[in-house]
Amino acid sequence: MHDQSNRISGYHAHVYYASETRPAAERLAASIAENFAVEIGGFFDEPVGPHPVANLQIIFTTAQFANVVPWLMQSRDGLDVLIHPLTDDSVRDHAPQALWLGTPVPLKLHGLRPTYRPELLPTA
Repeated sequence: MHDQSNRISGYHAHVYYASETRPAAERLAASIAENFAVEIGGFFDEPVGPHPVANLQIIFTTAQFANVVPWLMQSRDGLDVLIHPLTDDSVRDHAPQALWLGTPVPLKLHGLRPTYRPELLPTA
């Protein structure tokens, strides 16, 4: 039975990078923006929220999942990527509901807000 509270409003992909791999993340951002109508949430060169290292945030809709995720699998250029749903429980989204491409990065879940701010959701 599908619980309405588990409705997925969209997805985030967080592409983790270091100073030496930021150019690869920049290329990935440019390429995904050329191929899909995703929103680039920005480059965060310092830890932010539950992310302990620098990351590129990509926001996309549920309808784009089937195309964006396989593309990321093949195009991530060795970068580690967290893909998580956007539901009414951000802690659950980042931990048991998350999908990893590459090596998982230990997240800091204790400070997460329970819900997402509107600017973190897809606008499409």
